[in-house]
Amino acid sequence: MIDNNTLDQDPREHQFVQDPYELYNRLHTSGAPVFWRTYGFWCLPSFSDVNAILRDRRFARRPPAGYENPAMPEHLKDFAASERHSLLALEPPQHTRLRKLVNQAFVNRQVNLMSEGIQSLADSCLSQVAKQNDFDLLENYATPIPVTVITKLLGVPEAAGDQLIKWSHAMVRVYTMTQTHEEEIAANKAAEQFQQFLKDVLASKREHLGDDLLSHLIRQQNDETQLLDEEIICVAILLLNAGHEATVHQLGNAVLTLLKHYPQDQRSELLAILDDDDKSDALVVECLRYAAPLHLFTRYAQTDVQLTDSVHLKAGDQVGLLLAAANRCPVRFSNPNQFIPSRTDAGQLSLGAGIHFCVGAHLAKLELRIALQALFKRFPDLRLNGSAHYQNSYHFHGLEKLPVSCR
Repeated sequence: MIDNNTLDQDPREHQFVQDPYELYNRLHTSGAPVFWRTYGFWCLPSFSDVNAILRDRRFARRPPAGYENPAMPEHLKDFAASERHSLLALEPPQHTRLRKLVNQAFVNRQVNLMSEGIQSLADSCLSQVAKQNDFDLLENYATPIPVTVITKLLGVPEAAGDQLIKWSHAMVRVYTMTQTHEEEIAANKAAEQFQQFLKDVLASKREHLGDDLLSHLIRQQNDETQLLDEEIICVAILLLNAGHEATVHQLGNAVLTLLKHYPQDQRSELLAILDDDDKSDALVVECLRYAAPLHLFTRYAQTDVQLTDSVHLKAGDQVGLLLAAANRCPVRFSNPNQFIPSRTDAGQLSLGAGIHFCVGAHLAKLELRIALQALFKRFPDLRLNGSAHYQNSYHFHGLEKLPVSCR
């Protein structure tokens, strides 16, 4: 219910989680900020507002000095340590220094060199599922590709992939802002084990440096950069969690979107798009806009800010950015609720904007394009086999499973 710019919506309600876009459509009737009572802060649904705040230095990922959040409780001390040097939690100059070191591993030229490896990985996964008539695409395809790609990029043993996924699943529950105490305990244990694992990896890697990101960061540890092991570990955890969690959900959401919009009698149109890399790139951008994996991101006002005539934020106030709502903003996009890969007003905020724009954006889009091309080339008659439900998490909007048939 929306009343006097106040929103009463339980983000854990099953029906809402399955289709938050119904609410977004109502929010867009005015486009104005709404105070989401459950979270206790103002939320912005319009593309222009969300885009502006992501780029506005009056807003940051952390509260300003003097308005710091209380320290995490003792039962989350290891989780807090895993976030202390996260790029998402830092602001300039600390963010600038660390981001510059990490960016060198994500330049487009180097990422493009990974295309062949991603293609081989996708083909290998598809060869495995080809032995079955029916399979869960999320488990057998959308999950193994991102985690294997990011482990290779970082230089983490691929054999640890299953364990990394378990740690990631446990840790991201804390970001939902609706987690239980038991989920916090599990997240803290995962963070503790994850950090110890990476300490061991760094110790081993120092004796055998390679071409991976962790080796690159180890080489940068000198008096000039003053790069700490703790910083490298926090970067690795962020990239593994974000590189896996968001990409898995985006690939699952994209496949479901394509199956719904290109049924069997229209599949030739999709295959023609996927056969062209440029058109496929445009389709990926539209998938990111239409079915975003992350719906809510937050910022803190660093000073008093007048958002609108009636909405005034004080320094330290938190504001919610409804990324998925912004992606369906009718002021920014024509026919925003329609999936149109060839749209002339293309764009999306699923990967953020400003200094916190996703560091692995190019890699994520490359993975998505290659994975979709490989999937529908191998199984042009792929179809949904049953119901696909979103997991019980509003913050990360991803499927529980995606049952499909390939014959």
